[in-house]
Amino acid sequence: MRYHIDTIPVWDAAREDSECLLCALERRTEEGEAERYLGASVMEPDVRIRVNEKGFCKRHHGMLFGMSNRLGHALMLESHTIETRQRMEAIGKKLQAAGRSLQESGLGDRLNGKVRNATAEVLRQAAEIREMAGSCVMCETIEENMRRYLHTFFHLYQHDSDFQRRFHESKGLCLPHLGQLLEVGAEELGPRELGAFAVKAAELEQRNLDRIQEDISWFIKKFDYRFEKEDWKNSRDAVERTANKMRGYCCG
Repeated sequence: MRYHIDTIPVWDAAREDSECLLCALERRTEEGEAERYLGASVMEPDVRIRVNEKGFCKRHHGMLFGMSNRLGHALMLESHTIETRQRMEAIGKKLQAAGRSLQESGLGDRLNGKVRNATAEVLRQAAEIREMAGSCVMCETIEENMRRYLHTFFHLYQHDSDFQRRFHESKGLCLPHLGQLLEVGAEELGPRELGAFAVKAAELEQRNLDRIQEDISWFIKKFDYRFEKEDWKNSRDAVERTANKMRGYCCG
């Protein structure tokens, strides 16, 4: 079949011997985005506009900080801070007005709705702050890319028998990505194809959860003196692999 810009990364991830090919793909996408934001793109106007508006979540700030390009990180922080200060100025004025109204309220104001309205305004501004502090340009970009890759997965699964075979012989997926893939499968596949995929995916996941269970149980047994001389088998990295299987890549 013909390969294109999206099928190649999905195939590359499928070739890795990982607990979840989509986690492998997501990690690679995330690393590429981090390098892009700390590279020359930091000076591109459209990139700076998005960074100024959205900023980064604490996880991705930590990732950027760990890449040892403090100047690039500082440039993005400076412009995002300037925009955040401007937005907070408007929010602050509304909070101060609502706060003064609450401070000056009396019994009559509780009855005529003044207190209720001022409290509602405080909560509205709290929601604005939470939304502003919770946005992340990297999370949004990764989510957009992964959504596209999930559709590409089914393009390969339906039209490339080698890819389908490799998936069937793989270690399955993490639980979050399995759920996402089934949801996209309902969009991409017909009823019979969706049914066949669901059956195969469930079998694949159960088989690999059995394997993971054996590995983590043996890892625990190795801390019992009765088994200390036994071989570790495939359990040395069982903790990180099990965590990654349960919740998506987070350890290792």
